[in-house]
Amino acid sequence: MNTIFNATQVDTDFDIAELLETDKQCALVVWNDEVNTFDDVIDALIAICGHDTTQAEQCALLIHTKGKYPVKKGNFDTMKRQCDAITERNIGATVEELA
Repeated sequence: MNTIFNATQVDTDFDIAELLETDKQCALVVWNDEVNTFDDVIDALIAICGHDTTQAEQCALLIHTKGKYPVKKGNFDTMKRQCDAITERNIGATVEELA
């Protein structure tokens, strides 16, 4: 997966307009940190990604153990909006293009 969007910058080698036009599938990847609690991440996944409690808890555990985890897949525009909302909660997230 290529990271094409994060909280602070867009990969300039990647053509976002092309991605929007082709509607390629992307993943919303949430990163582990030492600041946010499991509850912080679970609450964000429920509120922003529409996860149910069990799904959000499982994702939070995978984020914690693996360091990062793709919590949702979809088109770039949707994943970018959700990434922005998650990073507004000071939780690390990126959008990555799926192969």
